[in-house]
Amino acid sequence: MGKVKLSPWNSADHLKSDEDMAFYLNACLEEGDPALITHALSVIARVRGMTQLAYDMEATGEGGPAFAVVLSAIGVLGFRLQAEPDRR
Repeated sequence: MGKVKLSPWNSADHLKSDEDMAFYLNACLEEGDPALITHALSVIARVRGMTQLAYDMEATGEGGPAFAVVLSAIGVLGFRLQAEPDRR
């Protein structure tokens, strides 16, 4: 069997519209992994040109565990987070 050639994956390359970004974030929210959700928010921020926000989302700090607790509580309560483009 021959070698399989893989290319690096960059989610940002596939986020062309607000709907794409909402679907991406929703998929990450469904996974329930705080690190994945934080990364998704960072990717979306970069796509939108919000480099400082993207950096802040990737920076480790004491905010991470608090978010994990909130996300866990939402799941325990039988809810799930969902993102939709703001149509205002």
